[in-house]
Amino acid sequence: MSSTPALRPLSVAELDLDAPDGKVLALRPAPGGPALAGGDVYALVRLRGRPAATVVGTVAEGEDPAEVLAALARERLAEAGPRGDAERLAARSRSVPAGPPPRTSVVVATRERPGSLARALDSLLAQDHPDFEIVVVDNAPRTTDTRDLVTRRHTDRVRYVREDTPGLATAHNTGLAAAEGAVVAFTDDDVIADPHWLTALTEPFATDPGLGCVTGLILPARLGTPAQVLLESHGGFAKGFAPRLYDPAEPPADEPLFPFTAGSFGSGANMAFRAAALRQAGGFDPATGTGTAARGGDDLYAFVAVLAAGFRLRYTSEALVWHHHRDTWQDLRNQAYGYGAGLTAYLTATLVRSPRLLPALLTRLPRGLAYARTMTARRGETPEGGVPGEHGTQHHPWPASLSRLERRGMLYGPIGYAKARVATRQMRNPR
Repeated sequence: MSSTPALRPLSVAELDLDAPDGKVLALRPAPGGPALAGGDVYALVRLRGRPAATVVGTVAEGEDPAEVLAALARERLAEAGPRGDAERLAARSRSVPAGPPPRTSVVVATRERPGSLARALDSLLAQDHPDFEIVVVDNAPRTTDTRDLVTRRHTDRVRYVREDTPGLATAHNTGLAAAEGAVVAFTDDDVIADPHWLTALTEPFATDPGLGCVTGLILPARLGTPAQVLLESHGGFAKGFAPRLYDPAEPPADEPLFPFTAGSFGSGANMAFRAAALRQAGGFDPATGTGTAARGGDDLYAFVAVLAAGFRLRYTSEALVWHHHRDTWQDLRNQAYGYGAGLTAYLTATLVRSPRLLPALLTRLPRGLAYARTMTARRGETPEGGVPGEHGTQHHPWPASLSRLERRGMLYGPIGYAKARVATRQMRNPR
């Protein structure tokens, strides 16, 4: 595809209702976003503060944005029925909260992006979690910009750690080694965390000793470019609003490829691990992730490693971060290729480091390859009832060129992982 698709930008907002069919409590722009204007609007619907759905609507000149979006929200929430997520969330909001979440370390790996990091740190420092620390891992820095930001602005509340070996997984392992909390949360330098994010992400560990990982909801902070709109219209990083529990002792009936469907568990910009469980599972594979020849897959590897060690994984939409999607067409092309490469790189890493899983993978491989090909070829088709990234009735076809890039990335992934392993060994054992 030689040109960027002609897609209109959308404003991003938050709409808070007091009940699924109730009155509007608030309507505001997404964190850090501009004031709402007319035109297309993508809105997160909250029920008394708790994320419940997303809607897209067009606000004509002279219309009240709150009323337009509230009507769409009530219709969307009604589709779920009386036992839907909206009702469960509303009931949960009236329940007695669990005990305090455990002490947590928040690890943010970064490289030469002090502007976005400053924005992320501001949101992390505003968390309502009662007991946490922040560790910034400066990965293979070329300048002192990140260190200067941390030491000059946040030296009393943020710890700075330098890691000279490039690669996101290596940076995350460095953060894990430095972490003092019983739980270690990971997020990226291009997010804005909801004030309740860390509490919602870590509370489940207090009540479930067998829980090894929790992931959360990722929504777009901006939808101002065609690349951002296209990515989000096909799901983006969101995993829905229904809570999920993945238990290796009781594999989910609706995921026959479990646990090798790691992409459905969550994403690296919003994940937390029980520190002891992640360490027991061997941490992140340093030959995966951004910054290595593997191009990605470090988060997927960790999810499967923790599940394979016998721990449970939970997804909750109440733990929300707003992600700044890359804004150019070339960025989206790079992401498409990287997604494919990361998928097969993490599978390769899993087999190399846990060969006992090979029989289970082989029995699922034919079906898995067919599923992956279907997903890349028909990415634009969404389940009945919609998904968080679905833009109402709009349909933006996923370009065939991006599907081809994903498949090319899948073919490259094992090669990239092998190259990254060689590079990792050479860095550890220089001649």
